[in-house]
Order: sequence, then C-alpha cells, then structure tokens
Amino acid sequence: MKLNLNLSEIDVNELTLDNMGSWPQVVKLIFAVMVAIAIAALSYYMLVSSKIDALKAAQNEEIQLKQSYRTKYASAVNLEPYKQQMAEMEQTFADLLKQLPATHETPGLLDDITYVGTTSGLNFVRIHWMPEIEKEFYTELPIGIHVIGDYHQFGNFVSEVAKLPRIVSLHDFTVQAEDNGRLRFNVVAKTYRYKEADQ
Repeated sequence: MKLNLNLSEIDVNELTLDNMGSWPQVVKLIFAVMVAIAIAALSYYMLVSSKIDALKAAQNEEIQLKQSYRTKYASAVNLEPYKQQMAEMEQTFADLLKQLPATHETPGLLDDITYVGTTSGLNFVRIHWMPEIEKEFYTELPIGIHVIGDYHQFGNFVSEVAKLPRIVSLHDFTVQAEDNGRLRFNVVAKTYRYKEADQ
C-alpha cells in the first residue's frame, strides 16, 4: 500500500468527523498518531505519574528506615556496655551524693572546718553560716571564715579542707596584714546540698 504524502491536495474543509472513513490515508495516519500521543500522555498523567511519586516517597522512606535501623542496631549491639556504663554512672553519682552533706550534717561540717583550722595553727576570729543560695539542682551553703595566721598555716588549712570527706570549695579569699605583723585570711567556704535530698 502506497501512501500519498502530497498534503497540498487535501482540503481541510472536507475533513470532518462525520466522514472520517473517507479521509486521505496520510491524514488518518497523522490523526492516529495524535490520538495515540494524547492517550499516552493522558495515561501517563492519570496512571503512571502518581505511581512515580509514590515510588519516590517509598524510596525516601526506605532511606530513612535504613538509617533508623542502623542507629537502633548500633544501640542494640552496645546495649550491654551501655547498661554497664549506666550502672557505673549511677554508682558514681551515688558516691558523689554521699559527699554532699544532708541537712542534719551541716553543723558537723562547721565543726570539721573549725577543727582543721585550729590544728593548722590558725586563730578563728569568726566563722558563720551565710544565706543559702538556691540553684537549679542544688543549694549552696556558704560559710564565712575569718582567721589569723601566716601563709604556711593558710596553705595547710586549704590543703586539709580539700581532704574533708564532704565537698567543700573555697571562694573570694583575701589576705590582710594585721597591726601585730600577723595576717588575716578571709574566705568563703561553700558546700552543697542536693535538692532532691531536701525534699
């Protein structure tokens, strides 16, 4: 079958849908190709494109699930060491809490500091509790200390305070010369109380 490709002989006004069967073969072929393209495009947009979007979403979800799986697998593999580390941390925390004085132990701490000072050769001018300072997880218990001695006695006092079984830190110290040639050492010693223990 030979196609007549001479389009100049075709009268466009004669091409209606009513007489489609009598259209020239080249026009039928062009129309069939256009219909096929339209059906293919419509099929793609109605059937395939939504599936492609769903496929891309599934692929993204697969990547996220793989990452989540790797993270959880790493945690699961290290579960026993994590449990052991957690137990060690809880024990360390409990040991540190024991170094913080309870409410009923704070007068004893004041006695310990006084004892350390006198055995270091210091003369106490004044030692007193200052107002408590509330923090988020703990309460600061400052103690104002005013003593007279020399540098070596001050150093020995600081060293002995550091050896106390309770946590005590020294802050805001000043050293002033007295009229008799001795030195006055003013310092704020802070100990701490865990808030949960208060409650």
